[in-house]
Formats: sequence, C-alpha cells, structure tokens
Amino acid sequence: MFAVTPRLFLRPGWPEDAGNLFAMINDEMIVRNLANAPWPYSLKDAENFLSLPTDPVGPRWLIFSRTIARPQLLGCIGIGRLENRDIELGYWIARPHWGQGYATEAGQAVLETAKALGHEHLIASHFLDNPASGAVLRKLGFKPTGQTIPRYSLGRNREAKTLEYSRALSEPNECEVMRKIAA
Repeated sequence: MFAVTPRLFLRPGWPEDAGNLFAMINDEMIVRNLANAPWPYSLKDAENFLSLPTDPVGPRWLIFSRTIARPQLLGCIGIGRLENRDIELGYWIARPHWGQGYATEAGQAVLETAKALGHEHLIASHFLDNPASGAVLRKLGFKPTGQTIPRYSLGRNREAKTLEYSRALSEPNECEVMRKIAA
C-alpha cells in the first residue's frame, strides 16, 4: 500500500531500507517519544522492524520526501490494532525535519487510508513532555480524551504519562477544512 501527498511519498519499508532507517531513528530524542523502540537503537532493531509481518488493516509506511533527486527518508507512520481492539496512529519524524509539517501531511494521508480501509475511529497519544506531537494530533482532528495514563516506553526504559486522544474519521479535521476553504 502506497500514498502520495504534495510533498511526500509513503511506502512500506523494505529490507534494503535498514541502514537508512537506522540512520534516521538512531536519535535518543526520537526514540524516547516512542513506546516500542528500544534505546540504544541498533541496525538489528531496524532490520527486525522492517521484517515484521504486514497487516492489511493496520499498515505502516516509511515517509519519504518527493524531490527531483533521490527521495530522502523523513520518518515513519502507521496504524495498528492494540490488544483492546482500538486502532492507534503512531509516527515519528527525524529531527532534521521537525517543524516542517511532514507529520501532519503524512497523517492526513493515513487518515484517508484508514477511512478507506473501513476504520471509523482512531486513537493516539503522546508523552506529556512531547507537546509538539499533541499539536500534530490536534491539526489532524484528534481531540484530547482528558485521560492521562502511564505507558511503558522501551526508549526511556520506564513508564511515562501520556495524554490520550480520539478521532472519529467521519468528522473533518483542520487540514480538510482549510483545503475546502481554499478550493
């Protein structure tokens, strides 16, 4: 499954992406904001991540810039089913690309894909010390549930509090509203 946006190309990760993935995620400031990535992060961790089975209703993509030159890996995004059956959005962007709107742009493509796959509702969360992720989620139409819960982070090697969000895919988000206004 692939997705294209004005600036991005989203595609599944392939084994040959391991070195590039390792180079982009091997940053403690990124990994500490993820629940399932260990720190320190190794090339073997990247290889293991890329070898995970694909889930047709819970896809994950590497995020690449669309350029005339060779596309550059910017991060990763995906949705997946949790043990309680909720579908969760997760993502990360490499530090040199923070603050450029890539997470929001990729997130919009994933929301559209999730809706096409028949999902009606998504959840997401961010660690309390990562408010930038909350800003992305709000732009994508996620609303805080008011719940703050502890979640274990492999990168932190401990539990940390997360702020929980929810999103009905039938409701428009800020990106969709702005696109309709511009049209």
